[in-house]
Amino acid sequence: MVISQVAIGLDEQLLRTLIYADIFHFPLSANELHHFLIGCKAAPDDIRTALEQSPLLQRHVVNIDDYYVLRGCEQDVNERRVHDQASASLLPLARRYGRLIAHLPFVRMVALTGALAMRNASHAYDDIDYLIVTKQGRVWLTRLLIVGIVRLAALRNVALCPNYVLSETTLAQTRCDLFIAHELAQMVPLAGLPLYRAMREVNRWSETWLPNASAPFYEEAESSPQGIGLALQRAAEVILNTPLGDMIERWEYQRKLRKFAPQTQQPTSSAMIDGEQAKGHFNDHGLRILGQYEERLKAFGLAGNE
Repeated sequence: MVISQVAIGLDEQLLRTLIYADIFHFPLSANELHHFLIGCKAAPDDIRTALEQSPLLQRHVVNIDDYYVLRGCEQDVNERRVHDQASASLLPLARRYGRLIAHLPFVRMVALTGALAMRNASHAYDDIDYLIVTKQGRVWLTRLLIVGIVRLAALRNVALCPNYVLSETTLAQTRCDLFIAHELAQMVPLAGLPLYRAMREVNRWSETWLPNASAPFYEEAESSPQGIGLALQRAAEVILNTPLGDMIERWEYQRKLRKFAPQTQQPTSSAMIDGEQAKGHFNDHGLRILGQYEERLKAFGLAGNE
């Protein structure tokens, strides 16, 4: 059996990618493997060749219904089918509420994040996570308006989680690891595509980890305000871009700063609460995920996460 030169070394990167996905019990299709391939750039045909011919991958990976999964975790394929169905039922709601949020004053970008962005929602009532970018100086006023939509959605048993609201001046991420690279790559822009591209550009370091994932894997129709919707949004901004708006911004920021201060001091927190961002990640899953990834790499006899 002859393995192409391109596939040599690529097989280990594919295995690393599947090990990372397995932490989330998430078998990958060949296209997903290509897009989220960790650590090297490769063509789809070379990936398919490695999957078919590599002794390393033959030993550790199985293919079931066009999904690739670690040997011994075959049951995750059935789980993924369930999650696909749950995600399909949630996506129309995510689009609808994302469009509504995009029409609020000072909102400049809305992106779907979290499990649903990867089509990995665990059930039909799972959280819908958003990252929202606002005009500079209006993070907290805008977040207050978003909370109103969150509460209205809750009356319909829809769980919206706008857990990262930041201004257009704070797009660069201070943490530069595989977990954050994945969070950036998994984002699905719903509105504000130019600002999404700007965010990816200022975080080009993420392409060192995921060089094939410079664009969204899933594409959604642009739902930024237009016509009368844009006119109404700008009219509301004129009203709120006043001393009254400044007062509400300061009041809400100081109120939340006092409320969240104890949680931000917890050792498991990666929350960022300041004048230009409201990142409510009080229980940092990223460090836990990266720790599990390191342990699994060792279990497979692979080198550290470099």
